[in-house]
Amino acid sequence: MSSRTNDNFSNLIITSSLDEESDFIPLISEEDEGELLSGKVPETLPILPLRNTVLFPGVILPISVGREQSMKLIRDVYKKTKIIGTVAQKDPEQNAPEFGDLHRVGTLAQILKILEMPDGSTSVIIQGKQRVRIEEEVKRKPYLIAKVSELTDVKPKKKDTEFEAIVGSLKDLSLRIIKLSTNIPPEASFAVKNIESSTFLINFIGSNSDIKLSFKQALLEEDDLKRRGIALLEHLVREVQMLELKSDIQAKVKVDIDQQQREFLLHQQMKTIQDELGGSPSDQEVEELHRKASEKKWSKEVAEVFYKEVDKLHRLNPATGEFSVQLNYLQTLLDLPWNVYSKDNFNLKRAKNILERDHYGLEKVKDRILEHLAVLKLKGDMKSPIICLTGPPGVGKTSLGKSIAGALNRKYVRMSLGGLHDEAEIRGHRKTYIGAMPGRIVQSLRKARTSNPVFVLDEIDKVGRDAHGDPASALLEVLDPEQNMSFYDNYLELEYDLSKVMFIATANTTTTIHPALLDRMELIDVSGYILEEKVEIAKRHLIPRSLEEHGLKKSDITFPVKSLDFLIENYTRESGVRMLDKTLAKVCRVIAKKVALDESYSKSANVKMLKEILGHPLYQKDKYEGNEYAGVVTGLAWTRVGGEILFVETSISRGKGKLTLTGNLGDVMKESAVIALEYLKSHSDKLNIHPDVFENWNFHVHVPEGAIPKDGPSAGITMASSIASALTQRKVKPHLAMTGEITLRGKVLPVGGIKEKILAAKRAGINEIVLSTDNKKDISEIKEIYLEGLTFHYASDILQVLDHVLLEEKVRNPVSFDKV
Repeated sequence: MSSRTNDNFSNLIITSSLDEESDFIPLISEEDEGELLSGKVPETLPILPLRNTVLFPGVILPISVGREQSMKLIRDVYKKTKIIGTVAQKDPEQNAPEFGDLHRVGTLAQILKILEMPDGSTSVIIQGKQRVRIEEEVKRKPYLIAKVSELTDVKPKKKDTEFEAIVGSLKDLSLRIIKLSTNIPPEASFAVKNIESSTFLINFIGSNSDIKLSFKQALLEEDDLKRRGIALLEHLVREVQMLELKSDIQAKVKVDIDQQQREFLLHQQMKTIQDELGGSPSDQEVEELHRKASEKKWSKEVAEVFYKEVDKLHRLNPATGEFSVQLNYLQTLLDLPWNVYSKDNFNLKRAKNILERDHYGLEKVKDRILEHLAVLKLKGDMKSPIICLTGPPGVGKTSLGKSIAGALNRKYVRMSLGGLHDEAEIRGHRKTYIGAMPGRIVQSLRKARTSNPVFVLDEIDKVGRDAHGDPASALLEVLDPEQNMSFYDNYLELEYDLSKVMFIATANTTTTIHPALLDRMELIDVSGYILEEKVEIAKRHLIPRSLEEHGLKKSDITFPVKSLDFLIENYTRESGVRMLDKTLAKVCRVIAKKVALDESYSKSANVKMLKEILGHPLYQKDKYEGNEYAGVVTGLAWTRVGGEILFVETSISRGKGKLTLTGNLGDVMKESAVIALEYLKSHSDKLNIHPDVFENWNFHVHVPEGAIPKDGPSAGITMASSIASALTQRKVKPHLAMTGEITLRGKVLPVGGIKEKILAAKRAGINEIVLSTDNKKDISEIKEIYLEGLTFHYASDILQVLDHVLLEEKVRNPVSFDKV
């Protein structure tokens, strides 16, 4: 057996220490062997040429990768299947082997791990699985790829005494060689003793024996397992004889060397070698760390920790895994921008122009940023605000962060929190763990190279939690101005000042955000856009960007306002402009095709042209449906994509006072209907309704579009008005809609999403809106442009609502309640 066994076992031991959950062990049972051979051999494999070695099935082998072609192969395959073909070179000195320079028989192997060594080299741990034959060449660049076929070992019959004797002899001779050789560690005997598989034993000994490459290749190519074992046995017999002869000679001429003299000699040799190489690599690393540390602006506490850890690094053996872990930690400390801040630009007019240039609307957000800049300009120092932008998708919450960074002249960092469920993603792992790294907050600052960037925490409402901890709780320290000046990262084991970072969180809804987290942020509602705003955004931003992205000139296509109105109303249904952007991109792609093919087309995107490109309209504009029927009332609803109108329909039929609710309604909405009916029962005299009607007629309340789930309290007054209209057979005031919650006492309570609901009403042609008196303050905060053409009626109880809603005129052919 060869001295390379020492290297193999050392590498296996190191690999195991790197990962306690490592799933490869240098001992294989009969069952493990069956699993190795069970995999299907691909028709084609990327081929990795091997110098001076042959990989056998089942054997784990560390190899050093240096050639650029081999490095690319390893990197590409490791990201995908991790399966390669390994074939020995005929000439180990060949630097760029072709297929003709390789043997025809090799081994299908799996890449177990890639190790970046401290000296800059790359080692790869691979394990042989099955023997394969190269049938024909498929590809040479960027690396060799060949068509292969599987080779099957010819195994002897069970209880073949001759074969059992061969295997026993191989094991005994291997143990004898391990005992006689000074180059093989004692662990090798443990491995040989505990190998259960006869096939793997022969492969293991053949792989680690000190034999010529050609003989190893011949062993690999031998299909008959018994003949392979006999050939290996002949070699081991000769090696045992040679080792015994050497042992006898050394015993005769052995000279005792004093231990102190021996150590002195070894140290002198090591020093001479290092001087020849230009100094120890580890010493050079330490010197470089000291040089970089002298340029840092960190505090005294950080400096003390750094130099203490450098001293620890100096005492470690560079060949150990701990050296690499320690070096990575020190490099992280050096890469962080301790007390490094970019200089803010306090030109408020410039900042305002940038914000206006990049985003249309969003006045509250822009004003808040300018206020912060103004205070910074006057005071010189201020804790950065923690802003949370809430609103539907596509309204520009995330992109606003970039504009804010540009306005402040700061670096921009974005971190997506959607689906985050591990606390360590925020706080980092302790550096004692293999593969430990800082949390994403510290990593982002490391990339930004400044300690005061604009930091966007995207989708903060979608943070999850599981057994690994609660990331939302970890964010409490990050987003608390009183605590984040001393943010503690588990990997750094040091405090880092985040107080100068401007955190901007984005969310679609606040209902799923941790209450304590919500309390730490300054909420700014970013609601949807009205039609006129969408048209302006399309003209200023979306159309120029889409033309540029598709290689078109302004003269190639123009979008009249009328066409944009048609496109927005018939092909998009959203509060933001994301779908509008995609639709414009589709139009531009078609135009780009016509330009490239030199086809004729209209340079103005009219309605007819848009229909030809986009097909039939996807959506129909919500329209008011009139007041010809009793019991049909228009309500206003809020959804995640903006406001919508909905119709509540009530019909009555003879029965026993049963209330039926349909339309995929949630529990809260069902309760609203029950409350509305009970209120009308108890106040029937005020509406001139005979009490016996409620005992002798059934009520059916339906909200159309039953496939869509609906819930919430804001349809309370709508349901009450619908049932009241059905009971009185009075018409509902035309072009009127309403929203509000009701109580059992008939009080009208305020609801949210008023702006979105107003936009939906305008789109549907509504002229009058009934709201709770308490919602009057919400109307006063909305721009006049949104309120044009609308009349608002405020009510504090349901009777006031009915006074506004019901006309004295009855519907055509009203139901008669005379005979009850």
